[in-house]
Amino acid sequence: MGLKLLLNKMIINVKVVPCSNCEKLEKISSNGYKIHVKERAEDNAANIKVINILAKELGVSFRKIRIKNLKSREKIVEITEE
Repeated sequence: MGLKLLLNKMIINVKVVPCSNCEKLEKISSNGYKIHVKERAEDNAANIKVINILAKELGVSFRKIRIKNLKSREKIVEITEE
């Protein structure tokens, strides 16, 4: 896991734990997060919640956040600055 800044893009690694009892965000490395969400991993509900949590934590619009591998719990998230 390494923080990468590429052409106004930041890449972070996120481990998602769906169907948790509580929602919380843990920073596990310089570019890695573990996010617990209440939503199930169905119909993108957990992914949408992850985007909203990251947007709030990082202070960016949710529209600037993209998840690269939607089907995995180990996600690569791209945040653009433009």
